[in-house]
Amino acid sequence: MGNEAPEPLRAREVLRSGARLIATFLREAPLLYVLAVIGALAFSAGIVANAFIVGWVTDEVIVAVLAEGEPIDGRVRLAVLLLIALGLWRMAAIVQRRFFAQWLSYDAQRGLRSRLIRHQLGLSLRWYRRRSVGDLLSVSDVDTRQTTFVLQPLPFATGVLALLVGAGAVIVITDPMLGIVAIGLLALVVGIDLTGSWRTFSAMEEAQHRRGAVAEVAHESVDGAITVKALGREDDEVRRFARATDALRDQLIDVGRVWTGYRAITETLPAIGTVLILVIGTLRVAGGQLTSGELVRVIYLLSLLAIPMRMIGYLFWDAASSVAAWRRVADVLDADDRIHHGRSEPRNERTAAAVTATGLSFAYGGTPVLQDLDLTIPAGRSVAIVGPTGSGKSTLALLLARLWDPDAGSVHLDDRDVRELAPGAVASEVAYVSQDTFLFDDTVAGNVRLNTLASDEEVLRALDAANATGFVRALPQGLDTPLGERGASLSGGQRQRIALARALVRRPRLLVLDDATSAVDPSVEAAILRGLRRSDLATTVVIVAYRRSSITLADEVVYVADGRIAGHGTHEDLVAEVPGYARLLEAYEHDAERRRHEGPRGPVRRDGDGSPEGPS
Repeated sequence: MGNEAPEPLRAREVLRSGARLIATFLREAPLLYVLAVIGALAFSAGIVANAFIVGWVTDEVIVAVLAEGEPIDGRVRLAVLLLIALGLWRMAAIVQRRFFAQWLSYDAQRGLRSRLIRHQLGLSLRWYRRRSVGDLLSVSDVDTRQTTFVLQPLPFATGVLALLVGAGAVIVITDPMLGIVAIGLLALVVGIDLTGSWRTFSAMEEAQHRRGAVAEVAHESVDGAITVKALGREDDEVRRFARATDALRDQLIDVGRVWTGYRAITETLPAIGTVLILVIGTLRVAGGQLTSGELVRVIYLLSLLAIPMRMIGYLFWDAASSVAAWRRVADVLDADDRIHHGRSEPRNERTAAAVTATGLSFAYGGTPVLQDLDLTIPAGRSVAIVGPTGSGKSTLALLLARLWDPDAGSVHLDDRDVRELAPGAVASEVAYVSQDTFLFDDTVAGNVRLNTLASDEEVLRALDAANATGFVRALPQGLDTPLGERGASLSGGQRQRIALARALVRRPRLLVLDDATSAVDPSVEAAILRGLRRSDLATTVVIVAYRRSSITLADEVVYVADGRIAGHGTHEDLVAEVPGYARLLEAYEHDAERRRHEGPRGPVRRDGDGSPEGPS
């Protein structure tokens, strides 16, 4: 499966992966990073300057006045003004660093999400069959956000490195012995943080996968709410979700246990080191190798370095967490099951297209669905594809619309292989409408028009051809009526007719209907098909049909059995010449008769225009 955990990384690889990830983001927005780092460096410079001022105040003001009895003069005023000025300097630097660091992080999230969606929409349906929607949603949301976590502390950590270098130099120059102790302490803290982040990387990565599992269960439970309620599985779904969230909780606790253990050590070490340096420094002041002001300067720098040193630790931990999330994002971005296009542009003329399929073979996994299938459909004809369940009808429809590519063989529109058409060319010439209708959270007009420039008049014509004008005009705001998510305010038959109108408004040269009128009554379906024949739309129509009334309206019928074409001709000819087709039509008739006698069952009833009443 495509969402399996990747192979674990070694410690050194985690560090290298984190560095490469950071470099990738910085190449995309170098200016934001530079501006944030300037703020961090200004803050670091302010800290070092403050240390010098505190040392000067100790020697020239506090010691001079209290111990040696010198007059205060204007020294206190000058010291106060300098400290206030440096405080304002550091405040401005903090604002600049945080503002541009957050901008850098949020801009990287936006760019990464856009890149993910663009890449996913370029992948084939075969790839989507291997991934769960919930897990992909988690990758697009949680993982992209966590991938960029490392960017927020990065500018501060960069400034802290400069601060460590500057502070270390000041301490070494002030007193080499104290400098050696301080540098050793800093190296120890950094080493412990590195080790801890490496040790928790695999646990962080597993936590990301468990977040995806939680999102997957949540999506299935909500998306399948009708099925869950109809089968009385509410308690089962709650327990299933609880198991997923419990596993995530346990994994996060495991991460937190290791994290807090290492952080407790690195939080305590600076305090211990400061006490050690204070003891050593006091002895050196007593021995005359160091002044009181110099010791205060060193202690002040170390006390201020405690929080910045933590930021370096946070950077290591966030880098490990970001790499764990990035590996899931990269798993999607590295997917190469793409739809490849040629350079042939769509034809501007709006004439019906001739369709030719040659040697089509296709399999889902290892099971052949179509085998060496040949089909020719003259331009402007209406063709019904008929066959038993599992015979390959819907697969053939998907291949004709180039929503899948065949394993072997080719599909031509007129004289052009659909794989040689430029991006968007197939969609501009071919419209596909499936049985499972999807509508957007938009108005009627917005759903029909989508990204086209169709006028209201063209929208109404398309709705009329789809036999949808009547119920649309009865809606509270007509064309401007919001339909809700997935068109929840409409019945199943109404949603199908909106989807059909959405296809017709594009005036396709080839219209493929995969049982796209299954939720309407046969009389309404027949009216739709007759409306298509009467319209001025120049199109070739291919319809996967199950009803005799639909089949008999087609110019010709293609009978598919066991992945091959077992008959092709008029309905009357196939009834007379192909026993399998005749038996299938007889079964359709029996089923329709049974439904007429039994009537609709369950909570969904038929309304006046032949579609289920209320959401279905």
